Amino acid sequence: MRKAELRKYKEALMGKREEILTAGTRKAFREEDMDSARKGDFGDQSSEDVAVYVNIHRKQNDAKLLRAVDEAILRIDRGNFGICTECGEELPAARLAAVPWTRVCVSCKESQSVSS
Repeated sequence: MRKAELRKYKEALMGKREEILTAGTRKAFREEDMDSARKGDFGDQSSEDVAVYVNIHRKQNDAKLLRAVDEAILRIDRGNFGICTECGEELPAARLAAVPWTRVCVSCKESQSVSS
């Protein structure tokens, strides 16, 4: 892969990284959210419990995505970006354009999904 392409992917990944970190600060879990979850009737409490659960789940997803983005940036720095970590084949440009933090090709991803 050419340096210009790698630079483009790294810039996109750095932008995604910043987007995740910025969104994470906006969605910060606040202690007062937990205090308000215990006010009102059972319906109100249940709604607040669901909101807390959704926020925790979103944070977990953000953390996984951030880790994948950081690993992709590391692969660029190490010189093995764009290579499937399972089969060693070059990842198609369309796959990298859609999901630049991906580690595996579509075939290997499908195999992972079937075996899970």
